[in-house]
Amino acid sequence: MRLISVLLVGLLCFHSSPVLALGVNRTVADVITHYGDKVESRLQPRFAFAGVEWPPQRVSLVAFKDTRLMELWALNDGVWQHIKDYRVKAMSGRVGPKLQEGDRQVPEGEYRIELLNPNSAYHLSLKLDYPNAFDRQQAQEDGRSNLGGDIFIHGGRVSTGCLAVGDSAAEELFVLAAMIGEANVSVLITPRDYRFRPSQPLAENAPAWVDDLHDQIANRLQLFPLADKR
Repeated sequence: MRLISVLLVGLLCFHSSPVLALGVNRTVADVITHYGDKVESRLQPRFAFAGVEWPPQRVSLVAFKDTRLMELWALNDGVWQHIKDYRVKAMSGRVGPKLQEGDRQVPEGEYRIELLNPNSAYHLSLKLDYPNAFDRQQAQEDGRSNLGGDIFIHGGRVSTGCLAVGDSAAEELFVLAAMIGEANVSVLITPRDYRFRPSQPLAENAPAWVDDLHDQIANRLQLFPLADKR
């Protein structure tokens, strides 16, 4: 019975957005009231150590598919400062962007947070604006339709097509986004860490524009310079 329950939860993110949990009807304000002090006690020392004011004005999340790592950065006097890392506990797919509904791919590119869901079946969730303008443009040029959607960063440890970061991380990211406004949160999803690792050839059937996308991602990563972590 437990295995069946886990499988059903894992399928939810693939088929639809994280849904309202039974018996729960929270607001974003409720989440801040309940988790705000706890999140601040965990994050404020990190920001202080990095020399960044709390709460920050803008933050960026950088997620790496190959290592299942997500970095939190904050903008400080025009320079991005590294705050902390989160482990991505579950995602699906392979190198390459999401192309259509049902391919179980996590998108690649730069996205914004367009919705906070305080009643997610995965504790808390943040919805990405996939497909963005670039995704739609490339789909039109390729003649593709039905691009899919409902891509979330959420709590828990299971996911298909989304990024599960665990409940504690979801609380931090949700409260942070609510405090500074979703428009001030960007999310860069990359197949690998191009700061330290070279590009790799794509599958032969990959669209020609994917190389350009990865070059754009690699250039964007230069805004977030870390010491070599190998």
